[in-house]
Amino acid sequence: MSRKRKSLPILENVEIESVAAEGKCVAHVNDMVVFVPFVVPGDIVDLQVRKKRHSYCEATVLRMIQPSPMRITPKCEHFGVCGGCKWQNLPYKEQLVSKQQQVLDQLKRIGKVELPMISPILGSEKTEEYRNKLEFACSNKRWYTKEELDALPEGVGLAQGAIGFHITGAFDKIYPINKCVLMDNYCNKVRNAIYNYAVEHKLSFYDIREQHGLLRDIMMRNSNTGEWLVLVQFHYDEVDDEECAMNLMQFIADEFPEITSLLYVDNQKGNDTFNDLELTVFKGNDHIFELMEDLRFKVGAKSFYQTNTDQAYHLYSVARNFANLTGNELVYDLYTGTGTIANFVAKKAKKVIGIEYVPEAIEDAKINSEINEISNTLFYAGDMKDILTEAFVKQHGRPDVIITDPPRAGMHADVVNVILGAHPKRIVYVSCNPATQARDLALLDKDYKVTAVQPVDMFPHTPHVENIVLLETKGIADHEDVNFPPFIEVVEDITGKTEYYNYNLALKK
Repeated sequence: MSRKRKSLPILENVEIESVAAEGKCVAHVNDMVVFVPFVVPGDIVDLQVRKKRHSYCEATVLRMIQPSPMRITPKCEHFGVCGGCKWQNLPYKEQLVSKQQQVLDQLKRIGKVELPMISPILGSEKTEEYRNKLEFACSNKRWYTKEELDALPEGVGLAQGAIGFHITGAFDKIYPINKCVLMDNYCNKVRNAIYNYAVEHKLSFYDIREQHGLLRDIMMRNSNTGEWLVLVQFHYDEVDDEECAMNLMQFIADEFPEITSLLYVDNQKGNDTFNDLELTVFKGNDHIFELMEDLRFKVGAKSFYQTNTDQAYHLYSVARNFANLTGNELVYDLYTGTGTIANFVAKKAKKVIGIEYVPEAIEDAKINSEINEISNTLFYAGDMKDILTEAFVKQHGRPDVIITDPPRAGMHADVVNVILGAHPKRIVYVSCNPATQARDLALLDKDYKVTAVQPVDMFPHTPHVENIVLLETKGIADHEDVNFPPFIEVVEDITGKTEYYNYNLALKK
């Protein structure tokens, strides 16, 4: 006999208090902390509790009683259903307030290290169509909202396919996206055309549970050079699947001549990762190019390149300024990707050594040095903790500066120990996750002092924030000057007390 599930309570007339982590907001009801998505501070709502724990609960909005004066209308028609862009109903300057506070809280709470005054966050110049890469999942499990189900005419069955994004909390449910405002509208035209073709020609959509279905995943990149890269992932099951796939690829090539790099892959794995698979070029090149200052960067389907190109320039400019290079330094660039940072700082360094896990990215990094006529870089591919060893440091020399830009998980403890052993004068730590960055700062605190902190917003309308920290050896941190980047005031927050600064404008002066 199964246990009867307890009905969860409805909380009435609750005022949302503040922004919390992961894009949610927080309220308090009878000393219980309540986390709520898709609301803003000042909203008064009735809530349906969905998950209850001892000290907190999670709830969704049942009824809006009184919207907050802070609330704005989201630009996206899919807001509230799609799992991304959870802050579109929050004014951008308030998003920046929250991200600044997030960095401060995590560095203090997790890192517990002495901090200087944190510089005001650098906001993104573009808040729409700022991304240069999106991935869309294909699924035979199309998600319907209650409103969509109610609106279906009697006798009309459910559609069996969708191309879009995962809904929050479901790995096999895809909500179809008609228009995403994060990327150039050309992306929407390509995706919608592929969907319409698939439905018209009765192509099967992938079932992630059954591991069956032809159309699996679509990845699109564009660049500031005007180029487009499209990768379609298939899953061949039936005898004629390859022929159907090639017909689709030909349709894409004919319909969208602006695509300069059109690729595909037959992915038979249990997940959608393709770094270990051979990609086939259907049309054009296997790469596109990005421009940054006077540099050209080759970017392939497997390459890591920041997904907000314009803001990446300002992120790397801060990192370069923090490094305070004079032309005589040996620089290690850890997690170098396609060598973007390494090549970006190379002209101001004696030598730059880049290390990256993905071999294809390292090959691109080498090419990026060649096409930009940079001769003072050296690149290695492999697991960071295996490559960066004491023997490696002895062979190549003790770095004067280390620039590190690890994935969200941060740096392995072995890597931190080698950095401590190498004992560079400066460490510039670029992070997409201030929580793991704070953990690593605590480990580095033995020998290093944090002398500068600069948050950077790369992803408007999301809770994600990048953060750059400068660490200097405790012997020199108190008396060596660093050339910090300039800032100029552009706007104040809602209280009129907190100032924001636009680095973009400062660079143009």
